[in-house]
Amino acid sequence: MSTFKSLHILNYRIWFIGALISNIGTWMQRTAQDWLVFDHLTGQDAGAMGITMALQLGPQLFLAPVAGLVADRFNRKQLLVATQSAMALLSAALGILVVSGAVQLWHVYGFALLLGVVSALDAPVRQTFVSELVRDDYLPNAVALNSASFNVARMIGPAVAGVLTVAVGPGWVFLINTLTFVALLLSLRMIPSDSLRQLPRAAAGKGRIREGLRYVRLRPDLVVVLVAVFIVGTLGLNFVLFIAAMVGTEFGLDAGAFGLMNSIMAIGSVTGALLAAGRKKPRLRVIFGAAAAFGVTSGLAALAPSYFWFGVALVPVGLFAITMMTSANGYVQTTTDPVMRGRVMALYMAIFMGGTPIGAPLVGWVANVAGPRWSMSVAAASGLIAALIGLLWIIRAKRLRIGFDRRARGLRYFRVRSVER
Repeated sequence: MSTFKSLHILNYRIWFIGALISNIGTWMQRTAQDWLVFDHLTGQDAGAMGITMALQLGPQLFLAPVAGLVADRFNRKQLLVATQSAMALLSAALGILVVSGAVQLWHVYGFALLLGVVSALDAPVRQTFVSELVRDDYLPNAVALNSASFNVARMIGPAVAGVLTVAVGPGWVFLINTLTFVALLLSLRMIPSDSLRQLPRAAAGKGRIREGLRYVRLRPDLVVVLVAVFIVGTLGLNFVLFIAAMVGTEFGLDAGAFGLMNSIMAIGSVTGALLAAGRKKPRLRVIFGAAAAFGVTSGLAALAPSYFWFGVALVPVGLFAITMMTSANGYVQTTTDPVMRGRVMALYMAIFMGGTPIGAPLVGWVANVAGPRWSMSVAAASGLIAALIGLLWIIRAKRLRIGFDRRARGLRYFRVRSVER
């Protein structure tokens, strides 16, 4: 039961339940919004979907330094109440526009940008708030369970959204998502402020943002993890775009099939998150090994001959993608000084999500020009390149050399040894 040990802590359990409900609503809205742009407002234009994703995720890149400092300086519980309330209002406003029939593509672009700004402020606070709910030795487990919650929601939300989008339209999905934010706000209210861990906060004054950047620069292990996360996050994790293009263009199916395929991939994602939760601590070799496996399985998905086999291939794609990202998230959080955690996690989220303004339009363009299968090949290449960079860094950092034992057979012929400094 070590996989679920953080759920024995009451505050974390309350948070987990509220976050799960909210995450389901978020995935419902994402699916409905993407299909609204792809099928209702454009003629199945993957490039327009890429622009929407870029607007929603781009603010992570520009606001990360400020958002991280805010997370390190101020009361995280109060910040979460403010950001979650703002996102609920944005969801409601977009839903009303769609239901009334007044929505246009530029409206969706505008709301995507506003939601991206609020989400950029919310992300480092939400990531680091977990450290106030559990003690440090439980933190890797809590981070992994958060990822499991997110991906269980991704398994449920898109499937529900696909059915509702076909039955009543995407506008009602946005309005339902508004209600799910209430669950998280209630969970925050149920957690007594005086029961939270009191962690050190960044001092006021100039230079605090530079201080966080300098901390990362002096940690080469964090730098190589962030580089790998940037490559895969920018070019490999545009799943909604890949799946919409494959389902709508390659296989000629509707929103229901699109939502189901998102949920099928989430089966692998949940499995990867739970496996990460069962590990005592995240390791670099797991991060880069999972990146390599993600590249290989994405290549297999690109070659899938039918909708059925595409779904089968997406299960390991989801498993290895989440194994890599959950392990990277846990490694960064658990090896970072608590007083720097907000700023470092803001940089992590900026690198993870902020590359989308580059990657999503590029991958959308590849899907339009060369076809959906080539866009999946871009994801495959990203995983393999990230793994190669990680492998080369480990070899150099640990001064490893490959030797040969001529008397051995098979893989035992090779010997990896560390060269004395």
